[in-house]
Amino acid sequence: MTLLVPREETFPSRGRSPAVSARVGIGLGIAISICFVTGLLSHAAQDLVWFPWPTSPSWGYRVTQGAHVISGVAAIPLLLVKLWSVYPRLFVRPPVKSLVHGLERLSVALLVSAVIFELTIGVLNIAKVYLWPFDFRDAHFAVAWIVAGSLLLHIAVKLPIIRNALARPIEADDSSLPVSSAETDEQPLSATASADPSATAGEMPADRAPPTSETPGIPRRTVVLSAYVASGIAALSVAGGSIPWLSKLAVLSPSIGTGPQGVPINRTADAAGIPDESIGPDYQLTVVSESTTGTWSLDELRAMPQRNVRLPITCVEGWSTNADWSGVRVSDLLAAVDAPAESRLRIISLQTQAAFGESVLPTQHSADPRTLLALRLNGEELARDHGFPCRLIAPSRPGVLQTKWVSRIEVIG
Repeated sequence: MTLLVPREETFPSRGRSPAVSARVGIGLGIAISICFVTGLLSHAAQDLVWFPWPTSPSWGYRVTQGAHVISGVAAIPLLLVKLWSVYPRLFVRPPVKSLVHGLERLSVALLVSAVIFELTIGVLNIAKVYLWPFDFRDAHFAVAWIVAGSLLLHIAVKLPIIRNALARPIEADDSSLPVSSAETDEQPLSATASADPSATAGEMPADRAPPTSETPGIPRRTVVLSAYVASGIAALSVAGGSIPWLSKLAVLSPSIGTGPQGVPINRTADAAGIPDESIGPDYQLTVVSESTTGTWSLDELRAMPQRNVRLPITCVEGWSTNADWSGVRVSDLLAAVDAPAESRLRIISLQTQAAFGESVLPTQHSADPRTLLALRLNGEELARDHGFPCRLIAPSRPGVLQTKWVSRIEVIG
């Protein structure tokens, strides 16, 4: 009688197995999911002016963006171990056995390449290294959807194997795990037996048998534990950028603890193209409403009622720090030009170079009494690189939208 058995590649180590892949994959899937969801929230806070991004708690954006960066960095060791555990299957021959198998391998290739792309440009963005001609935010956002879709498809295809691998002890023999029809290339046992005389009916050749606890190599528990320990260390290396009590561990957070007045700087005045004469004695702030235009010199702004707030400033790269800000409430400036506090505003900077020369301030932020046109930082007049003579500071708002060197505010709705 002719028996059919699946063709299997040689397993060089018992560390490579569905048991390892499934257990590491759980952590990787969780990290990618957190990164995806928080990335969507960051996109909403930055680009969707109609989205009612809340101003309270004031540290809301700090938490979501911090989680985005931490989960992305934590995913890197898990991804490397996951790829290590399954890479022999990338060289299975023939590469495509059927239409279903071809689609499955295409989805895996799409998932792997998209995840590598996202994590690579994400880490380079944290380091402020830009080696590409495209817009980082647009590309990062678009490819995130590819990651999400291909991840769901991959889980759906592999779910039977994942469930069975997780249901068994980690060091158990994998020989009885199901193999998807797309992965199975069945051939008569008689053909296998003729190639290997030592094989008997119903048995697989020894050099092609799945690994067991007796197989030499790295124990599976060690592989999985090492993956999660490395992931935790990677997360801690950047977590201190947004979690103050972990700041001493943030060895890979490039901006932690740097910058004048105790606050890091992403873009200097020179990099933004701010000429000295534009922030000199002739500086004026202009606020325009539908009915009135008001102008204030720096001395006149200083003479207005000054408010003090303690707010975090959070950058998309993941760093965040608390600071004491003093200045004029934006709602007071709006009242001076007969505009309602709940007005949508265009905040325009003096900068002439680089992105974010202006931003849109949603109504919930303009009406919040903690939203200031800040003149002082941590008890001192704003440094030139922090936006002198005045800058916007609002609760729970991305740092790139906390516009510096403000020269004009327009009511647009």
